[in-house]
Amino acid sequence: MLTRRTILKQLGIAPAALPFLGNLPSFASASASRPRQRLVIVFSPDGVVKRNFWPEQAGTFTTPPPDVQPAALPPILAPFEPFRDQLLLVKGVHNQVRGDGDGHMRGIGCLLTGIELFPGNIQGGSDTPAGWASGKSIDQEIREFLQASPETTTRFGSLEFGVLVPNKSDIWTRMVYSGPNQPVAPIDDPYQMFKKLYGQTKDRESLQSVLDDVRDDLARLAAKLPAEDRKLLEEHAELVRNFERELASHHGPTSHPVPVLEQGVVEQNDQMPTISRMQIDLLVASLQADFTRVATLQFTNSVGQPSMRWLGFQDKQHDLSHKPNSDAEAQEKLTKINAWYAGEIAHLAHRLAQTPEPGGDGSMLDHTTILWTNELGEGNSHSHNDIPWVFIGGGIGFSGGRMVDAGGVPHNRLLLSIAQAMGHAGLSRFGNPDYCSEGPLTGLA
Repeated sequence: MLTRRTILKQLGIAPAALPFLGNLPSFASASASRPRQRLVIVFSPDGVVKRNFWPEQAGTFTTPPPDVQPAALPPILAPFEPFRDQLLLVKGVHNQVRGDGDGHMRGIGCLLTGIELFPGNIQGGSDTPAGWASGKSIDQEIREFLQASPETTTRFGSLEFGVLVPNKSDIWTRMVYSGPNQPVAPIDDPYQMFKKLYGQTKDRESLQSVLDDVRDDLARLAAKLPAEDRKLLEEHAELVRNFERELASHHGPTSHPVPVLEQGVVEQNDQMPTISRMQIDLLVASLQADFTRVATLQFTNSVGQPSMRWLGFQDKQHDLSHKPNSDAEAQEKLTKINAWYAGEIAHLAHRLAQTPEPGGDGSMLDHTTILWTNELGEGNSHSHNDIPWVFIGGGIGFSGGRMVDAGGVPHNRLLLSIAQAMGHAGLSRFGNPDYCSEGPLTGLA
């Protein structure tokens, strides 16, 4: 079968240019059987203030009729007010994976993998030393599933963004795994991420000159071929003309504006808000360009210690998270910290909501689900119960405007639900199979 990729290779176009061509209309799959779906998993560390995060009871909090005042969302979730109809909270989902490692290590290492850490020599607290996770994370499972189909394959498969993730490789800094003992480091330097996304832009200019040469070669060749071959050659020539037209008018509905990054931003604590917005801009652009349909955004790390001086205090986050619940001042500061994270996620949702779906209906948020989660349910107890699971958007078809209480189930079942909602219907177990024998959670769609 003659494919466009085969034609391009026959025409001698450099492989480095293929990723850019893959996002042009000529390469759009005409046989896509289902709408485009995207998943963005956002991590922030050290647990939450439960009473300021969870609504008092499960049920709906969709926008009421105009003459009824809606009940306020809890303080940490207040930034999501514009998205309350698309907001789904899932309570009662616990990380029940045990084994080696301290609470933080098992928290982040098992969060997306749902499986134990390997034995190792990394000491955390007074618990048993541990190593990397012994299985892949759910985002990478979904990535592999999407990349296996021509309809859903993308240039990168997945992208891992970071915001002030420490420049060291240890269990507390990694939540994404491509396989057992294979942690994936997030890119927390926006300039490095920009280079990864757009560093080959010059290939477009090279491609234009290649097309000029190819067009001339095809014209000379046509007169010397039999009718059947000439017809195929004319189809090749038409493809070349289509490429030229698209390159000349690459501002259509499938293209996207390349973000312009503020220059000179240094990766340091007080630049965290700026770096967050830069990474969010790049994340939205990468989704808009269909560079990927699976992404993670990791704020700092487990045992994260940012000092959010822009909120009006000097305290470090992890230190505050160990204060008792009776310390009203610490609880208020932790509430503000988590509300700041929520505000950044709300900004991401706003950006997606304001961007029309390329080549489709509605906004990008209608086709994207943002999941915000944490390695702990509560910081001072290192609890893995009631880990926050916050969904925004319509990408995977979960029904919003409510909180669901799952009643204390293993989080593997929720990970399985996410994968199946992304189309991975054949996946029946994920992580440690002991924790998902009852299958995916129901009642989310």
